[in-house]
Amino acid sequence: MSTATLPVADDEDQLPIVRRRSPLRLLGMLVMLVLAAMLVNTLITNERFEWAVVAQYLTVEAVVAGALLTLELTAIAMVLGVALGIVLALMRMSRSRLLASTSWGFVWFFRGTPLLIQLIFWFNLSALYPALSLGIPFGPEFVTGSSNAFITPFVAAVLGLSLNEAAYMAEIVRGGLLGVDRGQTEAAQALGMRRLHMLHRIVLPQAMRIIVPPVANQTLSMLKNTSLVSVLGAADLLHSAQIIYSRTYQTVPLLIVAALWYLAMTSVLSVGQYYVERYYRRGDRSVLPS
Repeated sequence: MSTATLPVADDEDQLPIVRRRSPLRLLGMLVMLVLAAMLVNTLITNERFEWAVVAQYLTVEAVVAGALLTLELTAIAMVLGVALGIVLALMRMSRSRLLASTSWGFVWFFRGTPLLIQLIFWFNLSALYPALSLGIPFGPEFVTGSSNAFITPFVAAVLGLSLNEAAYMAEIVRGGLLGVDRGQTEAAQALGMRRLHMLHRIVLPQAMRIIVPPVANQTLSMLKNTSLVSVLGAADLLHSAQIIYSRTYQTVPLLIVAALWYLAMTSVLSVGQYYVERYYRRGDRSVLPS
């Protein structure tokens, strides 16, 4: 008894696959289009946005200088925060209870209190310590100076932003290190690698895949959190916009100017994040960011 074979259709004879049209999906798209049209309409027709004023102040010297200071604060705070965060993460994972407890206490305090309070505290440090000195503990002092002269708005901003960021970075780095397969470290130990060499050559390169995305997000958050230093009088982007609209009373246009600058800077950083993630994930095609 012969077995009949079914004819196989060519690619041209195959029926096309048509996705099922969902009424809810079409309704959702319609609603979003209507909302987008309403948004565009109000941006164009509402004269109170004063787009001419926005264009006028978008590139004035004070605003550009404020944007540069914002980038400077972001870069300094992230570099110091990442460096201190790595140290704190290694302390937290240390076998020494003293080091682990110290790291835990630091993270507990700086993550548990608002960043704004920390900034104001550092700015008013002179209320607790009118003079700062450098010397031997419980011994002679070599250098002494006024706290008000040392703790400027810029220094207070760097201290507050860096220490707060270090607390978050410590947990991010610790999570990345714990995410590396233990077999990797055991194999390195079997080869006789020292602890620091193993950390540098084996653990950190693999942990970076886990660490980089949250670090990039923290960088974007830091860029926006720098706006809090305006309460200290530091001439960042938001403070520069506030100074201008306090004279001209054009509050909304100047806030739009600041918002556009923040959007532009975060967009550039997002592009950088994309390529950094691709670099550290280049060995695994399945997890490359799209």
